[in-house]
Amino acid sequence: IVPELQGPADGLSLTLRVQGESGIAFETYASPGEPLKIIIPGFKPWSPSSPELYDCEIILSENKKLSDRVSTYFGFREVSLGIDTDGFTKIFLNGKFLFQNGPLDQGFWPDGLYTPPTEEAMKYDLEMTLKLGFNMLRKHVKVENRRFYYWCDVMGLLVWQDMPSGDSYIGGSDPDIAKSIEDTKQFEFELARLIETKFNNPSIIMWVPFNEGWGQFETGRVTDFIRELDPTRLVNSASGWTDRGTGDILDIHHYPDPRSPEPEVSRAIVLGEFGGLGLPVQDHTWEQKNWGYRNMMNSEELLTLFTQYYDTIYRFVLSAGLSAVIYTQTTDVETETNGLLTYDRKVDKMGFQNVSKANKGSLPPG
Repeated sequence: IVPELQGPADGLSLTLRVQGESGIAFETYASPGEPLKIIIPGFKPWSPSSPELYDCEIILSENKKLSDRVSTYFGFREVSLGIDTDGFTKIFLNGKFLFQNGPLDQGFWPDGLYTPPTEEAMKYDLEMTLKLGFNMLRKHVKVENRRFYYWCDVMGLLVWQDMPSGDSYIGGSDPDIAKSIEDTKQFEFELARLIETKFNNPSIIMWVPFNEGWGQFETGRVTDFIRELDPTRLVNSASGWTDRGTGDILDIHHYPDPRSPEPEVSRAIVLGEFGGLGLPVQDHTWEQKNWGYRNMMNSEELLTLFTQYYDTIYRFVLSAGLSAVIYTQTTDVETETNGLLTYDRKVDKMGFQNVSKANKGSLPPG
């Protein structure tokens, strides 16, 4: 860490202090312009099962008197690709395969659209995601406020972060769209700001620049652009289709029933969207006209098919090396009634205990 200071450096000194659950873990000193290096032997890695975070404080002193201080936190974790014991290329967390299972999370609210009514309401969605037995979420074509990612860090929820979509749409066999110079500059500016402002959140492990062909352009170059900005995370170049063979992930979408891509040597395979089973709940819908990818008659029918789908998924994990799945979706969104919860968050459609049991299947997510 090299703090950026303004003004004369005469008489200034820096102290960096790191504290974990057991007290002060590390302390070091430096003069302005010198790096503050953090070395913690035997550190505890951050993971969904143990979201270990360290508090960090940098103190600026002038002539040995306190001048300023800044506080933050961080976690140690590594995300990578690796060859598992079964010979399949998979997503590794801290050097080991961890099956990732989460909902598509659009972050819509009936009274504020993209703005949650309170922090507690936003936090409730994350708490329910954990209660439902998931260990991850895909933040879908939306960038959340920083408190959202803070709570993901604290709770141990992995995050796949989408870049918001734009421009025209292309199908699975169409070429990438041609953007204007102005559009390209604006996209790259916003993408860079997304990565720069969320760089230090350990919960975020993957960037997803394009979804289902919307605004997809220069896929390989955009993938390299992201890797240059952040070589510490995986890049899922194109979620859904229009795969160009780039990035770390081969990602397909299939509704409603789950499917698996064919295994690859150089990339991990994931099911980036599936499910979308619809169940409108009377007095809890946005409009009377609504839809799901397949509509269910009642909660029992919904739970039965949901459980069957996850039984199939865990077979794919064993037979094809599937690394992760994304179920559509956390809540109903306006006319989409395929949420695990209703749009107003008042009805848990299948009961979180039942969903959690189905989610764990024969290979618990951990």
